[in-house]
Amino acid sequence: MNTDTVALDGIDQGLVHAPQIDGRAPFRVIGEAPDISEHTVARRYRRMRAAGILRVVGTLNGARLGYSAWTIRLQCTPDAAGAIAKALAARPDTSYVYLLSGGTEISCSAQMPTTDESEALLLHKLPRTSRITSVSAHLLLGNRALPNNWAGSACLTPAQVALLTPSPAEHTDVSLGPADRLLFDLLSRDGRASYTELAVATGWSESTVRRRLTALRQAGALTFPVDILPTALGFRAEARLWMSVCPSRLTAVASTMASHPEVSLVAQTTGRTNLLAAVNCRDSLDLARYLTERIASLDAIHMIETAPVIRTVKRAGRPASARTLNREQSTWHHPAPDPLSGCSVRSRGTRRAEGGLSGSRASWTAGHAVRWCVWTGASRTRVACRTKRGS
Repeated sequence: MNTDTVALDGIDQGLVHAPQIDGRAPFRVIGEAPDISEHTVARRYRRMRAAGILRVVGTLNGARLGYSAWTIRLQCTPDAAGAIAKALAARPDTSYVYLLSGGTEISCSAQMPTTDESEALLLHKLPRTSRITSVSAHLLLGNRALPNNWAGSACLTPAQVALLTPSPAEHTDVSLGPADRLLFDLLSRDGRASYTELAVATGWSESTVRRRLTALRQAGALTFPVDILPTALGFRAEARLWMSVCPSRLTAVASTMASHPEVSLVAQTTGRTNLLAAVNCRDSLDLARYLTERIASLDAIHMIETAPVIRTVKRAGRPASARTLNREQSTWHHPAPDPLSGCSVRSRGTRRAEGGLSGSRASWTAGHAVRWCVWTGASRTRVACRTKRGS
């Protein structure tokens, strides 16, 4: 469905805001504040979800488990950008994958459970891909604003917000078991999946699912952000900003920017720049005004680099159309085949493959043809295939 043809009235806009407060609030509770029937809330939510306007997803808060969060920038050749972005989006540890500027730059976020996994992606898989010409990774040191509480979609009154606000997380100790992988896998596609669906996916009883969800949420390990399509709300100009800010005023600048309704993300980072922001503006003129007036007034910002978003490949959660993981896999940190390194090489002669995104290489004996393919994800979607004949 073309989202440009979907008109959102005041009720719809309230239903966009409500899941940001509590993504699993019952439709009955969401409808209480504006005095709307449960049936109307459910019908409108499903209509907007089918249109791609919003989707509640369940995500792992890696910070509660000691994961490291990164923002990654890649420069690549124009012919490979789309395939590389799709391969990154297929990974369960990535989010917010964008094609930027002229379509030769990719930006994404990733959270890694161990140092070894960070090194595998940042030091081996990405640099070894021949179509990637530059890799820059920045460790996220703290957030002042997150997409889930973006003020641009806020429209409910304080009283309505209070009615929907869940109890704060207690941040108790938590550990994850094999069945939790199945739970998170389904929630990452549909954060409002029923307890019955979750019970079928995990093999647990519905009462066990309820208790586990409650425990994970209270521990702060499970959150329910909302995938919102900014264009459906009238925000047609998205951009990523990388800024260099005076260290002594970094916290103040981050807090100020977090209060701007245009800003959906503000995070302190390592690297040549030390502050990252994601902004959503009405159009390019609105973006220009934001940069030259609101940002320019913050004199602690010494340098700013702006990259417009050309295409959004992935936001929060996993692609709704992706297949579920193999339920026989029981190790939390070793899920489906890695789309960044999976390649299949077919040859009539001797063959050897080395993994990469789209730069997988094969050696061959003289006179034999080698056909290599790069595949993404558990669904084994073919990204590219080539045939080359030895001399």
